[in-house]
Amino acid sequence: MNKIKVLWVDDEIDLLKPHIIFLEKKNYEVTTCQSGTEAIEVVDNQNFDIVFLDENMPGLTGLETLSEIKEKRNNLPVVMITKSEEEYIMEEAIGSKIADYLIKPVNPNQILLSLKKNLDHSRLVSEKTTSNYQQEFRKIAMDMSMINSWEGWSELYQKLIYWELELENIEDNGMFEILESQKSEANTQFCKFVEKNYVSWFAGNNEEAPILSHQLFKNKIVPELSDKQPTLLLVIDNLRYDQWKAFEPIINNYYKKDKESAFSSILPTATQYARNAIFSGLMPSDMEKQYPNWWLNDTDEGGKNMHEEDFLMAQMKRLGLTYKTEYYKITSLKSGKSLVQNFKQLKENDLTAVVYNFVDMLSHSKTEMEVIKELASTDKSYRSLTESWFKNSPLLEMIQKAQQLGFKLIITTDHGTINVQNPSKVIGDKNTSLNLRYKTGKSLTYEDKDVVASKNPKEFHLPSINMSSSFIFAKGDLFFAYPNNYNHYVSYYRNTYQHGGVSLEEMVIPFAVLSPR
Repeated sequence: MNKIKVLWVDDEIDLLKPHIIFLEKKNYEVTTCQSGTEAIEVVDNQNFDIVFLDENMPGLTGLETLSEIKEKRNNLPVVMITKSEEEYIMEEAIGSKIADYLIKPVNPNQILLSLKKNLDHSRLVSEKTTSNYQQEFRKIAMDMSMINSWEGWSELYQKLIYWELELENIEDNGMFEILESQKSEANTQFCKFVEKNYVSWFAGNNEEAPILSHQLFKNKIVPELSDKQPTLLLVIDNLRYDQWKAFEPIINNYYKKDKESAFSSILPTATQYARNAIFSGLMPSDMEKQYPNWWLNDTDEGGKNMHEEDFLMAQMKRLGLTYKTEYYKITSLKSGKSLVQNFKQLKENDLTAVVYNFVDMLSHSKTEMEVIKELASTDKSYRSLTESWFKNSPLLEMIQKAQQLGFKLIITTDHGTINVQNPSKVIGDKNTSLNLRYKTGKSLTYEDKDVVASKNPKEFHLPSINMSSSFIFAKGDLFFAYPNNYNHYVSYYRNTYQHGGVSLEEMVIPFAVLSPR
């Protein structure tokens, strides 16, 4: 396939080198000029698919150059780039049939969006969804640069998911590329935000802090409980926000949504930490201190989530709650079907808490099984796979039974998961934890820029395995890899779904309260 040829004309072209490298990585061929005169000469001698033209240049102005180019190549799309927002310049440019108009400073994604919009115009314009996303694109980019609160990041992430689901059925991969690029940039900024603010979220008077895992039960679930109506609490392990949005229309056939909000998983965004925190109402360091027989550290032998029911009952006792409660953990198709068959008897409970492990099993099996890896190679296909499973699962049957019996329904999760793409080298001793997205141990060596580090685990309310142990959490789509057997390890784990680190996908997670229809 021939590369798309771009001519970029700007008297300060050297300052745009990062943009040009970005386009070249996307397989565009970029030729540069520093003046209008030079551009006209180049257009005479070479064929281009599109021109990016700076309006404000010494010598021939952008508008004069545009006029000359249009005389020679009337059908060549020209995108005008200017610092000025003066109306007459816009009118002149539009009157001269420019293809697009961008105001400086432009970012690489805007350039990419303009390329896609103009070079694939007929098909993209026919899609109203695409057109709407184009309009929204700049606003999202601007919002991203100004967000400085959890609420802001939560809203922006949900907006990105909205567009991801809207664009899902459009055939053009170019729009998805742009959205993916925007999600990646959002994660970069979100990681900086978490690194700066996470410790402050534990201060008692911080009104901007999100609800965290250990606060969820007391603050969000308890106010919904009643001895007048039974409640089914579903904690679907490892459920991303976009997967919840894919499930929601199916659930809407049986339940109507009363409330929905996002809360934050604690770090590490891993089951033994985040889910135990939900059921105990405590941070990991407090669980270790108060319940040493129930809490296991990474290096301890045995299952790390064996005492969720104990933690839940202890929390309810601590809160002075006397609701009749039962807890179930579903880890297989057989145990799911068994609970569905006996569901009627659960009506006697005020609260039935069910942990459903399927999504977690799927994301881990994707690492191990090539078939799953093939079926769930992207967020879109991963979402589709989980949606297909859900439609035919005991979990949906359980929700149907709950609706028939008049249960209130609460759906939530312990953390999300991210498709990891890029390795980050780490070195640790033999007692270092095994998770690909976080590490705890002593004498860890790592790339500072790639991690959120907790050299003092107490600040993050995490247990210290020994005096000099620390935690590191991978940012964005990174995963940790040891130097030994590095290439094999990297190719094995790249493009698999992992959790434990810092990303929007892992930390911004759903909480929904629903009433039976």
